[in-house]
Amino acid sequence: MISGLLLNITICFAITLSSFAFAWVLARSEPEHGEKSKPALWALVMFWTLVGFTYLPTTIRMIAAYMQNYELDLMMYNLAAIPFAFVSVPLVYFIIYVIVGDKKVSGYVSFVFMVFGAAYLTFLYSNGVNSTVTEWASLFSVNSDIAINIYLMGLFVVPTAMILGLLLIILLQRVPKRLRYRTTLPLVAISFVFDFMLTDMITNIDVMQVFARLFVLIGTVQAFLAYFPPLTLQEKLGIQEYQYDFYEEDDETE
Repeated sequence: MISGLLLNITICFAITLSSFAFAWVLARSEPEHGEKSKPALWALVMFWTLVGFTYLPTTIRMIAAYMQNYELDLMMYNLAAIPFAFVSVPLVYFIIYVIVGDKKVSGYVSFVFMVFGAAYLTFLYSNGVNSTVTEWASLFSVNSDIAINIYLMGLFVVPTAMILGLLLIILLQRVPKRLRYRTTLPLVAISFVFDFMLTDMITNIDVMQVFARLFVLIGTVQAFLAYFPPLTLQEKLGIQEYQYDFYEEDDETE
């Protein structure tokens, strides 16, 4: 039990640190953005902050499971469910804003997903969960099929479809190489993190939980490299003058 749970704890802690660090770095990059792109920037900051706040209590939860403190384990699961339920809200805001460029429309659409998140939490807390601790993980199964369906259909399928739709729009349009790079790769990384967070939360297989969290960590690192690529990658892709304005005008196309 020692090695498996310790590995799980380490991965969760790494996700927490990297997510908060990435959100902080993004927030500090605000002066490099134009006024029109700042709402999208802060949506991303909120997304990565919620990822961090999901895995902070999850880290404590794994420590509690390791110490066989199952009451604290359950308490931290219920706490982590709150940011997890609303992680799609800033994601949807970001996607809609990039597409239409309107803060009000983005706010209205993301509010719908906030309602879905609140409904998910209502059914989750009212029906409770069942727990299992193995040598690799602490697993919880949700007793409410309604809560699971709300998350799958309302908070997962629709945002994932939005990500794929935005990626398709970007690929079909003639856009500057820098704009395509800084929009496409972060979306792929966000989708990576978003998908495996769901896998993490719903799986009943301990090893699958560990691998899902490992891929969440990989996705976080991938997102950081997408926004702040190393110099060698900038030179290879021809994006040396890398900027962070989603709406800049540029004649450079592929």
